[in-house]
Amino acid sequence: MAVAEAETSTAAPAPEPGTPVSVRRGRPLWERLLPYLLVAPTVVGTAYLLVYPLVRNLLISFQKFGIAQLIRGGAEFVGFDNYSKILNDGKFWGVVGRTFVFTAINVGLIMVLATLVALLIGALGKWMRFAVMGGLVVAWAIPVIAATTVFQWLFQSQLGVVNWVLVALGFEQFDGKAWFADGNSTFAIVVLLIVWQSVPFAALTLYAAMTSVPKELHEAAQIDGAGSVKTFWLITFPILRPMFGLILCLEVIWVFKCFVQIWAISQGGPGDALLTLPVYAYQIATVLNRYDLGAAISMVTVLILAVVLLAYFRQMFKEEGEL
Repeated sequence: MAVAEAETSTAAPAPEPGTPVSVRRGRPLWERLLPYLLVAPTVVGTAYLLVYPLVRNLLISFQKFGIAQLIRGGAEFVGFDNYSKILNDGKFWGVVGRTFVFTAINVGLIMVLATLVALLIGALGKWMRFAVMGGLVVAWAIPVIAATTVFQWLFQSQLGVVNWVLVALGFEQFDGKAWFADGNSTFAIVVLLIVWQSVPFAALTLYAAMTSVPKELHEAAQIDGAGSVKTFWLITFPILRPMFGLILCLEVIWVFKCFVQIWAISQGGPGDALLTLPVYAYQIATVLNRYDLGAAISMVTVLILAVVLLAYFRQMFKEEGEL
């Protein structure tokens, strides 16, 4: 009797009814490791394509790395000398200010136009909505270099469509106008190009988010006498504020590090009209063969962008009561 009682007392408790079999018996090791094995290729690829270049760039920024070191190797560490040189250079801070102005203008236009386009799509009929969304997708899918080449042709001085249309409308002063010879006009063209490329993504994303807003709220606002603008600011925008914040952050990143369009059109000129941080870093690295200074400028660019975005996230979470 005592032995039977001892065996009963040491036996494992019976599992509660409804407990999954995998939990009661324990999952095999391969099953527990399977999720990690499935995501491992993505993690490795991301580390190779993103993390390694960033770490390598950071390392070069602390070295004396020119054309000689690129060929022979043997780069020596110089500490923060490269950062000291660029931070004490007045031209660098001018480039920083120009980059912020360039980003603010582009992102402001993108967010306003994308919101208006998203509202327009929601107000259209079925087939017209399909046509507009198809056009946005096509514009978004055009490769950056292809779109840049088209804009160069549109504003070409002798054979460009823009000059031809303006002259045909009676503006004879635009006959043979060299748009890319003037810094202000080149700046405006590049802004137009970047906005044209960015609005489709932002507009389609915002429209998709707007479809999730309950129609009952809009109907109630209309019954109370609220117009379209008031309904947007009091209902749509507050509900979709996190989505607007996400789109804003993505567009800031996209515009702040914009390089291909600027380099293909003017290489930062004429003068320094479009000399932003990515273009400046590339010029220093390739023209002067100072890869160390170019790497330092790139790291400062990443740091500035990270600080700006983190400050925005902190303010957003603070307003949401999560920080």
